[in-house]
Order: sequence, then C-alpha cells, then structure tokens
Amino acid sequence: MDRLRIRGGKPLQGSVPIGGAKNAALPLMAASLLTAGTVTLSNVPATLVDIKTMRDILSAHGVEFADVTGAPARNGCRTLALSAHTITNTTADYELVRRMRASVLVLGPLLARFGKARVSLPGGCAIGTRPINLHLVGLQAMGAELEIADGYVEAAAPHGLHGAVVRFPSVSVGATEHLMMAAALAQGETVLENAALEPEIIDLAKLLQAMGASVFGAGTSRIVIQGAAELHGATHRVVADRIEAGTYAVAGAITGGQLELEGVSIELLGAVIDSLRSAGVEVRAESGNVWIWGNGRPKAVDITTAPFPAFPTDMQAQMMALMTVADGSSVITETIFENRFMHVPELARMGANITVKGNTAVVRGVTALKGAPVMATDLRASVSLVIAALVANGETVVNRVYHLDRGYERLVEKLSACGADIERLAG
Repeated sequence: MDRLRIRGGKPLQGSVPIGGAKNAALPLMAASLLTAGTVTLSNVPATLVDIKTMRDILSAHGVEFADVTGAPARNGCRTLALSAHTITNTTADYELVRRMRASVLVLGPLLARFGKARVSLPGGCAIGTRPINLHLVGLQAMGAELEIADGYVEAAAPHGLHGAVVRFPSVSVGATEHLMMAAALAQGETVLENAALEPEIIDLAKLLQAMGASVFGAGTSRIVIQGAAELHGATHRVVADRIEAGTYAVAGAITGGQLELEGVSIELLGAVIDSLRSAGVEVRAESGNVWIWGNGRPKAVDITTAPFPAFPTDMQAQMMALMTVADGSSVITETIFENRFMHVPELARMGANITVKGNTAVVRGVTALKGAPVMATDLRASVSLVIAALVANGETVVNRVYHLDRGYERLVEKLSACGADIERLAG
C-alpha cells in the first residue's frame, strides 16, 4: 500500500494550478444520463479515483466515453465526451456503487428518462451515516414508486415523474443535485425549498440549462425547475475546485510561504479566506487567481462548519492542522458529520494538543510539530496530515494514501513544484 514521505520545514513558493471540482464533476457526469445527445465536459479531474468510479458506473449502464484529443491542461484536467444514446442497463450494482456515495446520483436521471432504475445503496468515506432518505422522499413526491430490498433501491415511474414542491428538512447538497436532475425531465414544475446554495449546485444548473432545461434560482434556497419533454447534448466547463484551492491556501499559510492559486475565483473560497485572514494570512485576488502569503505563526481562530456560504466541512481538517501551530487556542465545531474528527489522534502523534468533546475540538497551538508515522482515515483527514507534515520537524510518513487519490490530482507533483520535500513510496 502506497505511502507519502514528507520532510517538513520548507516554505512553499510558486504557483499551483487548481483543477476542476470533483464534487461538481460527479453530478455533471450523472446528468449525461438525461439525454441521448453528447455531453462534453472540460476541466474534468479525470485521473481522480472518484471520477474513474463514476465513469465505471456510467459505462456499466451503456454510456460511451471519449477523451477529447489534446494534451491535458496544466492543472492535469481533461475534456470528456459522454454519450448515453444507448442505455443497456438500468441497474447500478453494489460492487461499483459501494466505492463512492455520489453513485446514488444515477438513480434520478435513470428513473426520469427510462421510468425504472435499480441502484445499490451507496458507500464512501466513513465520516458519518449520511442517509439518502432526503433523495428518496423527494423522488416519491415526484411520483416514484420505491422499495428497498436486498440492499438495493428499486424504483419505478411507469407514467413518468411529475412536478412537486419538495421542502428539505435539512440542507443537502446531494439531494438538491439529485432532484434537480430528476425534475429536468419531469412533467410540470418542481420547486425545491431549503435547497443547498453551493457553487456546485450553480454549476449543475448551468449544464442543465445548456441541455435545454429551465432552472431558476440556483444558488438560492428556492430552486424552480420546469420539466422538459427531452433534453439535448451540451458543452460545459467544470467549475474550479474550491476545496483543492482552500487546501493549498492552508498549506502555503502553515509553511509561511507564498503561493499563487491559478484559475480559481476568490468568491468560491468565501469563509475559508475570511478565516485565513483572521489567522493573519495575507490574501489577494488578481486576474482570476488568488495569492497567499504566510506571515509567521498564525493566530488562533474559532471555526464552525455549516452549509455554504459558511465554513465548509470539507476544509475543517485542513484548518485544524493550521490551528495546531497557531498562537493561542481555537475551538472547532463540526455540525455536518458526526465522525469527522478521526484525524485528531494522528495529529496528536505529531505533537498537536487537541481535546475533543462531542462535536467540538479545542486546539491549543504548539510552537512546533514533529514528524511521525501516521495513518490516513478519510479523504480530507489524509490531506490534513500532509499539511501538518509540511511544517513538522523531521520526517513524516503518511500511510493509506489511497484516500488522497479520491480527491487530489497530482498532489505530490504540485507540492514538489513549490519546494516541498515530498515523495510517494510504493507499498
């Protein structure tokens, strides 16, 4: 099993090309099931494991993929053409779906277009239960007949889906995306209330609109979709990955370095930038790029995760790594996932002083971390250990780095190009 070896203490200097957002690309790929036309997506982080998993799932349904010719962009992203002209199978098997939670997003598009679907209950990171009940209740409101049997969701809509008013009792990005896609082919008007506000929602709306759907209000808590009889192919560029950008911003800050984040809007980073500035990090936006300057030891700041535009749960572990060496004590409260402090024991192995009680962690900054062998537990926890290792004294070995392959494209290459002493060792 591969691992990373990192020798800390080197300020990061240089430019990091930010790729397309994995969390945007996955629903965009699933949306290809809504049409017999070709959906062409550029800026796709095609080598990520989660993207490959979605590609395998869609291929099993009969979706044909073509890599558009030409060298990958500097950020490593590619252009993919997806054609769901001939769907041969409306079942998504457990062996594929268990790899990634976002796999459930094929259910709604298959059901809306073909009137039936059989999809395994999903898997993914062990950071919480994350039930799909909001997805299923919404589909039922739109006329779907659902049954869960033998670990599969059996869905039917023999007369098609119809519009409905769906009010989410809690904000869910995945459920919002899922019902947006299903509603695009439903009869009549669908209204999603208490919808998620994330930039990835806006990105999906842009693709659906390009495919011929009528979508209004994306980026607000009320989204209205007018269903179409059929959709057509379209071309779309995947939005930049705000979590990748935020991760490198924290890496630059913790090492006292200077980094240029290429190809990302500062508006996407919102609360992350606010927290970094509160910690004493200098941030500037210029010509579609973001510049980060670390100014010595960071100041302690308190963080509470919440749905966009608040501080994202996917950046909590990275920010905790920064706070381990901050001047003072910070309180980090996790409100989204119940198991998202699994990186704490590993940071403690490196000398961090962290106390956890329930969904709150108190981080008392230390003057220095020390290298140690550590174990990755999930995607964002993995990269928090890498960030800590970049500033730690001595050598750190991060084990089980396959988690990183799910969400960070060319991580070692990008960090090495900015001066980090990091290498991947084969297992």
